[in-house]
Amino acid sequence: MGQRYKGIVIDGAGHLMGRLASVVAKQLLRGEKVCVLRCEGINVSGSLARNKLKYLNFLKKTMITNPRKGPKHYRAPTKMFWKVVRGMLPYRRPHGRDALLRLKLYEGIPPIWNRTKRMCVPSALRYLRLRPDRRFCSLGELADQLGWKHKKIVEELETKRKRWNKSWYHRKRQILKLRKFAEKMVDKAIPRIKLGNPNIKIGTL
Repeated sequence: MGQRYKGIVIDGAGHLMGRLASVVAKQLLRGEKVCVLRCEGINVSGSLARNKLKYLNFLKKTMITNPRKGPKHYRAPTKMFWKVVRGMLPYRRPHGRDALLRLKLYEGIPPIWNRTKRMCVPSALRYLRLRPDRRFCSLGELADQLGWKHKKIVEELETKRKRWNKSWYHRKRQILKLRKFAEKMVDKAIPRIKLGNPNIKIGTL
């Protein structure tokens, strides 16, 4: 699925939520498929306490007569980011609804997406857009404070994935070293043949 995916794959860690959501929404309206990984690593400007108070105030907003119809209060980082992107799309119209269906969001990086090439959005990176003295928090920390129960599981899976990637990269480097060594040994035993040399005839080798 990950390697066959014909769309934009973004690593969301280290990006500011609003800026990233605007870029994602624009690409979705253009007809692109977008997948955002590591949504728990998306940053939100402002301290954790400030953002928590703002979200707790939002949790109080419900429909008086029937709270089931009222605004839904999502706790997962993927659903929080999904709601921000949805607010930037005309999701009540057919083309906005179709655009929202082209969006995929994940916490962490699932195994099927591990080998896909991931992009970043320079216009939304926190260390390029937020002043160093400004406070910020991650979406995973905020969700954990508000009742999201899968932070530890995602962290464990991410450490396993990083450990596997490190061992794979180490093996790859060893194979490349052995290949270069083998090429040198072959060059010593058999001299290289330059292409287009008129002195070499068929059957001389």
